[in-house]
Amino acid sequence: MNAEPTIPVFRSVAAIPAGFGPSAVSIGNFDGVHRGHRQILSAVAAEARALRIKAVAVTFDPHPEQFLHPSSAPPLLTPLAERVRLLAACGIDAVLALPFDAALAALTARAFVERILIDGLHVRSLHEGGNFRFGHRAQAGVAELTHFGEELGFAVQIHRPVAVRGLEVSSSAIRERLAAGDLTRARWMLGRPFAVLSTQARGRGIGTRLLVPTVNLAAYEGLLPAFGVYVTRMKMAGRSFQAVTNVGNRPTFGEASFAVESHILDFEPIEIDENTPIEQEFLFRLRGEMTWPSPEALKAQIMKDVARARRYFRLLGAA
Repeated sequence: MNAEPTIPVFRSVAAIPAGFGPSAVSIGNFDGVHRGHRQILSAVAAEARALRIKAVAVTFDPHPEQFLHPSSAPPLLTPLAERVRLLAACGIDAVLALPFDAALAALTARAFVERILIDGLHVRSLHEGGNFRFGHRAQAGVAELTHFGEELGFAVQIHRPVAVRGLEVSSSAIRERLAAGDLTRARWMLGRPFAVLSTQARGRGIGTRLLVPTVNLAAYEGLLPAFGVYVTRMKMAGRSFQAVTNVGNRPTFGEASFAVESHILDFEPIEIDENTPIEQEFLFRLRGEMTWPSPEALKAQIMKDVARARRYFRLLGAA
C-alpha cells in the first residue's frame, strides 16, 4: 500500500491545466474503492480509452458527511492518498478532489454540472450508480443528471448495483461488517483484504531499528475492525510479516488503554522508524477481546492465538 499519489490530483477546478479534457467522468466519495466502484470506474476508463479522452474521478476531501454532520460522520475505509492509488489502479488518469466546504455544499445541481463538469472537465460522458445524488441538499438525482446531459451535450450511463454472494456492495455495508468484526463479508465486497496504512507509535522503537517482534500502530483516524484478536499481515521496509494483532483496550491489567498491537510471527530485525509506512492487512478474526483472570491465563490464550494464526498461514500457503 503506497500513500503517494500515482496520478495527478487537482484540488480545485482552477488547478485543472488549460486544455485538459475532454473527459469521461464518475463522481463519488469512492470510500474503499470497492467492487461496485470498480465496475463504474472500469467502464469510465474503457470508454476514455476508446474515445482517446481522459478518465477522471471527481471526489471530495473531506467526505461530505465529515463537513455536514461531523459528530456522526463515519470513519473512512480509505484516506484520500490511498483512494487515489486505488483509483489509478482502475485506469483513472486524474482525480479532481474538491474541498467539501460551505461554498460547494451551496452549489445547485445545475451550477455543479456547468462549473465543474462542463467548464472544468469538458465532460463527454458521465457514469454513476442509480442512487447518485448531487447539488444543494442533494436536490438532484440520476433523472435530473440525464436531463442535464441531454441539454448540455454529454452522455449519461447509469450502472446497476453490484451484489456479491447476495450482498449489495456499498461503503456503508462494508463499514457495518467491519464494525462487527466480519472480515469475510467485508473482503467479499471490497474484493481484497481490509487494510490500514499507519506508522509505528512514538516511543515504541529503539533508535531506527525494530529489534523486538511487537509493533504498536500510531493513532489512526480511519476505520478499524471491531475490538478483538486478528490474523494479520504487516508490510514495512520492503518486507512482509505474518502477525497476530489485538485491537482494543487491553483490559486485563491496570487502566485500559487503546492500542493496535501486533506480535510478528516470522520476525527478523529491520530498519524502521516512526515515519516508516506500515500496511496492516486484516485477514481473519480469531476471537473477541476478553478480560483474563491472571497473567498465566492470558499467556496461555496468546499461545493458542499464535498457534491458530500459524495454522492459518500454513493453510493459506497450501491453497
